[in-house]
Amino acid sequence: MSGNRAVAASTEIYDYTQLKQLTKDQKAELEMLEQAELGTGSTVSGYRIIDNQLSAKLLSGHTIPLVGLGTWKSAKGEVGAAVATALRQGYRHIDCARVYQNEHEVGEALEAVLAEGVVQRGEIFITSKLWNTDHEPARVEAACRKSMEDLRVSYLDLYLVHWPVTGNVGPEVQPPLEGTWAAMEALVDKGLVRSIGVSNFSTRKLERLMATARIKPAVVQVESHPYFRNESLRAWCSDRGIHLTAYSPLGSPDSAAMLRRAEDGPSLLKDPVVAEAAARLGRNAGQILIRWALQRGTSVLPKSVNPERIKSNLEVFDWEIPADMYEQLSNLAHQQRMVDGSFWINPAGPYRTLQDLWDE
Repeated sequence: MSGNRAVAASTEIYDYTQLKQLTKDQKAELEMLEQAELGTGSTVSGYRIIDNQLSAKLLSGHTIPLVGLGTWKSAKGEVGAAVATALRQGYRHIDCARVYQNEHEVGEALEAVLAEGVVQRGEIFITSKLWNTDHEPARVEAACRKSMEDLRVSYLDLYLVHWPVTGNVGPEVQPPLEGTWAAMEALVDKGLVRSIGVSNFSTRKLERLMATARIKPAVVQVESHPYFRNESLRAWCSDRGIHLTAYSPLGSPDSAAMLRRAEDGPSLLKDPVVAEAAARLGRNAGQILIRWALQRGTSVLPKSVNPERIKSNLEVFDWEIPADMYEQLSNLAHQQRMVDGSFWINPAGPYRTLQDLWDE
């Protein structure tokens, strides 16, 4: 957008802090603005409808849209606006978690957008996650229902065990992950959740879980990007029909201080190979990294609260990275977890080292 009027209109239209339904005048202005400037896709009552979105079929039989909006680290008063903007821009996949402490605001945004009547609940894939403190089997359903209540939905499309961590101290994880998983399976039996999976699990922990599982994990959500390809886990999941979702696909540039990484460390968004691909294809660095994840066969969760960035992150379906450039991106020498899990390490166990946590 350009010009003072467009900036002012954008500020008004996308400020959903109170998350009430738009007024008649706001809707009319939004429709006029988006029809003039969206460029791709069609518009219906101020919405951009993306007809060529990619999706994948899960082991559960349900379908996951391959590009979703991540909501981790989105500040209070911003995440609802981001979700509302994303849904109006064509997103149909929203990734949430109880520990993000913003699911109530996401729920208010969902309710406001659904009330407008263009998008139906069945078209939106909503994920939430079981936090570490709720692994006790008797607590799992209540935790799930709390997320559903905050999100204002009658079911979740996907519910993940967020970490293989319960907060206990000792030689083994307690309660055992197998018992937690059995409680997750019961959520599917009761119709509260359509698909279940895990996040931040290693192949060894997955193998142990699946040894007693009645329902296999449909999705494994982990960090994955050209600076940390997580290739062995991706291949393991692919061989078993388990879908992999990549979080922090842009290299989590805004988490360095939070996770105590060096602020001056290598930046994926500024990598010369990424920059060359962006220049060659006439795209931005974020689009290159999202498209790389799609061509690798994963779904991907870019995060933004900026309306223009939210829009551009979804413009990745009608073009490809050429094979030579894709291979360069897939072989970058620098490899580093940006979310390394070091905050779970305790000399008293159960994870005394990062090797214990990741089994690497």
